[in-house]
Amino acid sequence: MWSKFFLKITTKFGLLSLFWLIFTTSAQASLELRVAIRKSVNNLQIGSSTPAVIKDGAGRVLGQVDGMNSFVARVNGGNINLAQWNSTNIWLEPSGDGLTWIGDRWYRGRVLLTRQGNAMTAVNYVDIEDYLYSVVGAEAIPSWPQEALKAQAVAARTYALYKRNTSRNSVFDLDTTTATQVYKGLNSEYTTTHQAVKATNGQIMTYNNQPILAVFHSSSGGHTENVEDIWTSPLPYLRGVVDYDQTAPVFQWNKTISPSAMSRVAGGVGNIRAFVPQKTTPQGRVVTMQVVGDRSTRNVAGTELRSALDLRSTLFRVSTSGNTIQVSGRGFGHGIGLSQWGTFYLAQNGVDYRQILGHYYQNARLATMRTR
Repeated sequence: MWSKFFLKITTKFGLLSLFWLIFTTSAQASLELRVAIRKSVNNLQIGSSTPAVIKDGAGRVLGQVDGMNSFVARVNGGNINLAQWNSTNIWLEPSGDGLTWIGDRWYRGRVLLTRQGNAMTAVNYVDIEDYLYSVVGAEAIPSWPQEALKAQAVAARTYALYKRNTSRNSVFDLDTTTATQVYKGLNSEYTTTHQAVKATNGQIMTYNNQPILAVFHSSSGGHTENVEDIWTSPLPYLRGVVDYDQTAPVFQWNKTISPSAMSRVAGGVGNIRAFVPQKTTPQGRVVTMQVVGDRSTRNVAGTELRSALDLRSTLFRVSTSGNTIQVSGRGFGHGIGLSQWGTFYLAQNGVDYRQILGHYYQNARLATMRTR
């Protein structure tokens, strides 16, 4: 049963106005993820909404702290200091259905503070289903049709499990950014995201009985890409398919670039005369662009241009007119796997989330996650 409430509490956290649209008792834990919330910091606010146990890295209980109090964890020599306790690794584990305060927001699960080099990293240990409540709300738009949110939930669950199974990092599996998946704790949980996660509980996309690399992006600009044309090795489930993202606000875009900004990327060519795509993917994404100047010519990687000029994708062309450099492009993201705006369009038109996933992840099948 959903319960909704508003908490307004003045504590050492400061004045917190917490509107929790949904607060539910978690189902029995299925699988725990390790998510790096803050990396390489020297101090960090930590707390719990309920009384919490403090443990060292070996699991020995050091003490207990009251709920709704914050503590500043600090790097102290070779240890981490939290209140009166010092250890190279410190756990804070809320009691009951308590939430963990890390930095500037609430998260479900518990937190490990661990030394890395001369700083510390805060890792949220959280059940995968609880994690998805937030990820679906951060990666998709919560007001989208349920079938779109369900497809996002399955893709995000699959991706998280794939990263957990293949991570070579001894400290965490994922972080909170687009480098893995965006995760904002309770700040991006909604009734609709809870519904989508619960409706697809434990469902993942598999190939040869293994979770796939279920990558996704905002909009492909009309057609997704074969993975090997963007990254490296081919995968049978990441094949280019027709996209249905024409209604996306990022389907087509334009951007004016200053000559000075372009010269920082392609310096030394002099006055820029032309941009000639040297290598493109089958769908037209720029792999390398030749920048022609009045002094010399230089080849620049499409990904480098995208990053340096803050472009939405590598599906673009560049034209010049006098001192004006105009970029016109399509889509947003790498263009591989599930297209979120394509998913939105299909869901709006009555397509089931299973069909959506089957379209964007060719040759993969929907299965139930095995916990271990």
